Amino acid sequence: MTPIIFHNPDCGTSRNVLAVLEAAGYRPEVFEYLKTGWTRELLLTLLTVSGLTPRQALRETKSPAKELGLLEDGVSDETILAAMLETPVLVNRPFVVTDRGVKLCRPSELVLDLTDRYPPGPFAKEDGQLMIDADGQRLI
Repeated sequence: MTPIIFHNPDCGTSRNVLAVLEAAGYRPEVFEYLKTGWTRELLLTLLTVSGLTPRQALRETKSPAKELGLLEDGVSDETILAAMLETPVLVNRPFVVTDRGVKLCRPSELVLDLTDRYPPGPFAKEDGQLMIDADGQRLI
């Protein structure tokens, strides 16, 4: 299995997810979507398979969502999707794709649901919160 991560290296959650995958022995394909942007087909596929609407995947903080009026009631999913395609930072991250499915891995430990092995323990997030104990058991 080769995981795919739609990654923002400036995001701590995204860095944590990538670190989990690499520590577990995977060599993920990394797409820095802020550089490459999104295609409508790809973004719709990620949203559909992960069971999210554009509104649910909208990054509300540290993005121009509020300034663009996207947080207002009544803004359609089509309007949000169009804005995401135009301004990739509006998409929350990271999305991860594996043989086990697609998830918006926020919080970062959700990536463990998509893998068939964990990193050797103990393994902690950047903030020091332990994810995997010394016996290799998932804690969160």
